[in-house]
Amino acid sequence: MNGIHPFRVLRAKPLWIASGVITGVLALLFAVLYVGANIDPAGHMKNLPVGLVNADKGAAVGGKQVNLGAQITSSIKKSTVGGDKVDWKVMDEREVKEELGKGKLYGALVVPADFTSSVTALTGTAAAETPARPALTVLTNQSAGSLGSSLARVATTQAAENASHHIGKELTARIGPAQAKLPAAARVLLADPAAVTVKDGHPLDSHSGLGLTAFYYALALVVVGMLSANVISGQVDHALGYTHNDLGPLRLHRPLIRATRVQTLAISSTLMAALSLLMGTLVMVGAVGIMGMDASHLPLLWLYSVCAVAVSGIGALTLLAVFGTPGMLVATLVFIGMAVPTANATTPIQALPGFYRFLAEFEPLRQIAGGIRAILYYGAQGDAGLTRGWVMMAVGLVAAALFGFGVLGWYDRKGLHRVPAETDAEKNAAPV
Repeated sequence: MNGIHPFRVLRAKPLWIASGVITGVLALLFAVLYVGANIDPAGHMKNLPVGLVNADKGAAVGGKQVNLGAQITSSIKKSTVGGDKVDWKVMDEREVKEELGKGKLYGALVVPADFTSSVTALTGTAAAETPARPALTVLTNQSAGSLGSSLARVATTQAAENASHHIGKELTARIGPAQAKLPAAARVLLADPAAVTVKDGHPLDSHSGLGLTAFYYALALVVVGMLSANVISGQVDHALGYTHNDLGPLRLHRPLIRATRVQTLAISSTLMAALSLLMGTLVMVGAVGIMGMDASHLPLLWLYSVCAVAVSGIGALTLLAVFGTPGMLVATLVFIGMAVPTANATTPIQALPGFYRFLAEFEPLRQIAGGIRAILYYGAQGDAGLTRGWVMMAVGLVAAALFGFGVLGWYDRKGLHRVPAETDAEKNAAPV
């Protein structure tokens, strides 16, 4: 023993500097990534897709055919030219139902078939009797994300109210002095003739977390894969004899089996792929079987879950193998820090700052969550996000393999071999 007390290590400046820099940068990055993405969704909103449906059949007014629904949709489209917060998509009722059912729209504004005839009735003799108030319908879509649906509801409601006030001015001008003879309630109705009703355009089952179960399920898959990579990496190193394995007060150490870095990653990846069958199964059992999450297409959900854990885990193993100890921090930033804000779940991509939209194009959680959302909410339709999920997982797996085995192969060729934990470990090495 050298007689130096262990606590004297706290006097070492490098220990404080290295630990402070790493933990400080991590704290700053998580604050910027998480808060920065969600601090002003309405201000950053750009091209939020919202449907615009004119089902109005029109009516004859003063010998001319009038279609107020067409006027409304046209004025809404013109009012947003140059202002790109909402991308109004004109379509019919069948199309809007399909698009809502694929998560491609966050909401819609529907002008009903009898809108013109109902509005026209307000200017007739029946106006004194206060006829039924015409309605404009706002459709929401929580399955595409509660915040995105809320932003769309605000935009469509405001557009509907503006349209009602504009029509009210036309009605008031058309009646002219005759409006003075109408009851007060009728005059108020003429000034703002259209009621705005809000309906769920794509209802979900009660155990769907208001459209968030897909996100949390996908997050569970990614986190399980990432954390398991850390466990598997450590267990493989212990099995090869490169590190100790502490179990409470016990320290275990195996004889050294020399392995190249490429071989070590191949062993870890094989173990991860095999254990993903277990982990993906248990995630599904916990969410669906134990907690009662609403889910259909269970065989497909199981297969997708297994593949998502495997791809996330192998990606994290690659980062651990390439970067060493800092690899876990890099993996945490890639799979959690940058992934959660860009997952298109709590905040829609269209309401994120530009940098986060760029990240969302390749961040793994967004791709995996899109596929889970398609399976859980949209009947496993390919163009609802499932096809993209499969493709991007395959791309991610190939990219991880090329990056990991390419860099580690270069390490091996340069003679940057791993060193055993103890200098005499090789003396007790078992034959390979």
